[in-house]
Amino acid sequence: MQLSVLAVGKLRPAYREAADEYLRRLVRYLKADEREVKEAGKAGSDLEARRQEAARLLEKVPGGAYLVALDRTGSAWSSEQLADRLGRWERLARPVTVVIGGSTGLDAAILDRVEERWSLGPLTLPHELARVVALEQLYRACTIRRGEKYHK
Repeated sequence: MQLSVLAVGKLRPAYREAADEYLRRLVRYLKADEREVKEAGKAGSDLEARRQEAARLLEKVPGGAYLVALDRTGSAWSSEQLADRLGRWERLARPVTVVIGGSTGLDAAILDRVEERWSLGPLTLPHELARVVALEQLYRACTIRRGEKYHK
């Protein structure tokens, strides 16, 4: 299975280090990569920023990809449920792309195209930290599927 994490913005060093660690672990289990698009910056409004970022994100989505958005309005899955989903995504025989917005979230142009919305829960997290948590949970889901000791 090819899994891509497609996100808005570059991570600051501490987050980058953590994200890289989980990505290194994740690639032991499946083909995985992380792609970033530039933040909108001085877009004038949050709506315009989301629109600009959505256009950049959509350009980077692999053809035929199954899209999953990290979105606060999505479903909160336990680690075990995410492991089950990962198994279902693998059986799709399509690349899977998890899309993570910037500080203003994701535009409707993205949310209207996704097959699933994944919420990390009701907490508000910085988008940089949310990316690290998502990568860690994807890694954890892989270890659960293999019956390894990481998940307790």
